[in-house]
Amino acid sequence: MPLTFDIHTTCGNARAGTVHTDHGDIQTPIFMPVGTAGTVKAVHQHELRDEIGAQIILGNTYHLYLRPGCDILRQAGGLHKFNAWERPLLTDSGGFQVFSLSANRKLKEEGCTFRSHIDGSRHLFSPENVMDIQRVIGADIMMAFDECCPGDADHRYARQSMELTHRWLDRCMKRFSETTPLYGHHQALFPIVQGCQYEDLRRQSAEYIAGKDPEGCAIGGLAVGEPTEVMYRMIEVVNDILPQDRPRYLMGVGTPQNLLEAIERGVDMFDCVMPTRNGRNGLLFTADGTINIKNKKWETCFEPIYKDYTLAYLHHLIKAEEILGLQICSLVNLKFYLWLVGEARRHILEGDFTAWKQNIINKLNVRI
Repeated sequence: MPLTFDIHTTCGNARAGTVHTDHGDIQTPIFMPVGTAGTVKAVHQHELRDEIGAQIILGNTYHLYLRPGCDILRQAGGLHKFNAWERPLLTDSGGFQVFSLSANRKLKEEGCTFRSHIDGSRHLFSPENVMDIQRVIGADIMMAFDECCPGDADHRYARQSMELTHRWLDRCMKRFSETTPLYGHHQALFPIVQGCQYEDLRRQSAEYIAGKDPEGCAIGGLAVGEPTEVMYRMIEVVNDILPQDRPRYLMGVGTPQNLLEAIERGVDMFDCVMPTRNGRNGLLFTADGTINIKNKKWETCFEPIYKDYTLAYLHHLIKAEEILGLQICSLVNLKFYLWLVGEARRHILEGDFTAWKQNIINKLNVRI
């Protein structure tokens, strides 16, 4: 069955809905843990499912293409079977990784040639083979191949980048329509809005994508160095144009505050490495603010932070560089992120999202 989206209620521009996929329903707004190479770092799949409550996770086309490779993934029956994740999956197209490899890649109309960060071997990503790779991975939601424009690009470069992304989108959609899923479940293709920090380009890109009647839409090229006020303005510009009855995915964002501000502006789906990456560096997100678990003040704090594990024990693990410390910190942060979007959904349904959001943002800004 095609991907569908039901909006149950709104509170201002904030929406509470459900995305329906062949691997299960996703209640929005939702945060998606990032499983770049087929794993969310330091976290078991059963923990994601049973303890964190993750409804959908990500895989990254660039990394999975390089390792383990398409042959292994096809033999395994796709990423769902390879990593034993039975719920929905979304794949990034690899466009952001190409952007981050600026010293080792070359853009042209055909696509992007780049050198592997693993062994230096040369590869080509084109709109066509990125669709083929994502078919092999088997994600429920696939991303169109795009160029992620630098946040400080001038208007001329941003326009050329956006136009290239649009031409690539047309080729992606053509290839997508010429191929079929490999593993018996539906795959949806989300185009990506680009345009950097320029309102006229963002409008043009959103209008171009809306005209394609997509099953859902992604907003890319934000949180790449521009001020947060600019990011929020671009979200408002884009969401005024994108179809109201399709899910909207803000790529690679961000802090808990960013999520709440974007939800208020009509975004439904998010991903970011921040909860796991920051966790592995000892920074914890809580409803009362952030904690640097490395600080000596936690050395004798025996209050539990996750299950029966105390802050003092977690402080010890991180200072001793024990792997369990990385795991617990990652779990703490992912659990908080999923709790946060769940609470946002609850308050949208109850009609008091705006007041709740302002109250909790004041707490989130505190360093405990």
